[in-house]
Amino acid sequence: MDPLSDDIRYLTGRALWETENLMACVPDALWTKRYDGIPLWKYLYHMLYSMDRWFVNPHDPDYRDPAFHTKTLADLNVIPVEGECLSREQLGEYFLAVKKKIEAYLASLRDDMLAERPENCDMSRLRLILGQHRHWHRHMGVVYGFLIEDTGKWPYVLNMNGKYPGDPMPNYYP
Repeated sequence: MDPLSDDIRYLTGRALWETENLMACVPDALWTKRYDGIPLWKYLYHMLYSMDRWFVNPHDPDYRDPAFHTKTLADLNVIPVEGECLSREQLGEYFLAVKKKIEAYLASLRDDMLAERPENCDMSRLRLILGQHRHWHRHMGVVYGFLIEDTGKWPYVLNMNGKYPGDPMPNYYP
């Protein structure tokens, strides 16, 4: 029995659902809209790239960037040139790959592994997971704010124990 790992799996599953729903809530008209010079899609990519790199092991020697990645693509301090854009389809496929990677990792996670450090890493698995939840949700909150301000709609957020909506995504609060 691994109650801590079970809780991590449970809450990460809910967070992944919220992420997918949030991405579905972005209207096409806002996909390339710039906030402080950065297009909305880049905020999403930055979040996903960090989940991909840091949730499991940021020093994994076998890690490979996505095919479309460039040196500054995930850097929110670098304003992309006009016309540079990742499509909704590219980010959707990337999200599904990141989700699959995280779910596979968590499926094998046991409580006794949480204090251990992954290969070549100076942080415990628990610190990496909690750090990513912190970073991930901070960026989700930023995107929620943009959407609420520009659309007046609130993307749905799951509470700790509530049921998943039965409606297809996107889901908003009524």
